[in-house]
Amino acid sequence: MPGMLVAATGVGSGDLATASFTGNQLGLAILWAVVVGGILKFVLTEGLARWQLVTGQTFIQGVATHYGLIAAWLFMPYLLVWTFFVASALINACGVTMHAIFPIYDSFTDKLIYGIISSLAGFALVLVGGFNLFEKIMTVCIGIMFITVVVTAILLWPGTSQILTGLFVPVIPDAQGKGIVWTVALIGGVGGTVTILCYGYWIKELGRTSSTFINTCRIDLASGYLMTILFGIAMVIIGNSIEIEGHGAGLLIALANSLEKPLGLTGRWLFLIGAFCAIFSSLLGVWQATPYLFADSWHLFLARKKKPPRHIMHTKPYRYYLLAITFIPMLGLFMQFKEAQKLYALIGALFIPLLALTLLMMNSRKKWLGKHCNGLLSTLTLIVTLLFFLILAFLQWGNIQ
Repeated sequence: MPGMLVAATGVGSGDLATASFTGNQLGLAILWAVVVGGILKFVLTEGLARWQLVTGQTFIQGVATHYGLIAAWLFMPYLLVWTFFVASALINACGVTMHAIFPIYDSFTDKLIYGIISSLAGFALVLVGGFNLFEKIMTVCIGIMFITVVVTAILLWPGTSQILTGLFVPVIPDAQGKGIVWTVALIGGVGGTVTILCYGYWIKELGRTSSTFINTCRIDLASGYLMTILFGIAMVIIGNSIEIEGHGAGLLIALANSLEKPLGLTGRWLFLIGAFCAIFSSLLGVWQATPYLFADSWHLFLARKKKPPRHIMHTKPYRYYLLAITFIPMLGLFMQFKEAQKLYALIGALFIPLLALTLLMMNSRKKWLGKHCNGLLSTLTLIVTLLFFLILAFLQWGNIQ
């Protein structure tokens, strides 16, 4: 199910690291942000799928058709910057996770070695295995990561009343002036950001090419984002329950050690395996999906073709971008793990209001989508998304001043 692919791709990096750090910094009071993030991503992804199923165009093709080259100058540079930070964060996360599982040298050296190996493994699996192998690996990974993380949260359960308060009484703790930044990072990390554009390419791989599949996609996405929300809540609970020193390997070891007392060494190892599945599935999803966006943009904006090739995975732009993702972000291994996670989540969060604005303009026109144009609920949710991020930006600007 492509909805699960969206969940697996967004969950690994955004929820495991950012939600843990945010839970540690802000506590359970920020649980509501996980739900908000999941709902917003559902509405946005559903709008993307609806556009493609009705018009036969990917979202990027629709933007190219109706807004022209100006969209290229806005999207292409953003995609390049976003790719570097998200890929760097994922390579870092894979490196520190593998160090927690199989330590050989010190944490920094192991992070370098394992991070490079993980990036090369993702490259090989995408290039050789194609979509079918990708889907099978992701299905296994998301099952393991969901079970292990939710079980961990249950074992560390802080109390039902605290959970309900965090879910239904929205507040943003100050956290020495960083509360808004971490809140935006959490909402940006839950369920993916730019990668939600790839849902359209995944449903196309499965033969969903007409408006008859709209309800199928809605059910598919609802199940995927429900899993994403539960996963994010579990990670905030876990982050709130332990002390985090700000280092990725230390975080993962602390999480694993928290299971050793109730479940023994078996529980510790199961969690570490689940953590690696979460992060590597996210890496694999980005490696497989992001080149779609670049190749689609390349053919539409730079090669000036009205339609991209039918099998976009076999094109040179797709493979060149896959190669670039594999090697260039390795420079990010020299960044601090915590800062890399926050930078990528914040940059990704900037994409959400831009996407909401574009969907408001494109999906609200009956001449383009007919009876499938935005309904009242979709329109209101997209407007709330815009206002929410504008208010947070204003408040954060006040803190900077």
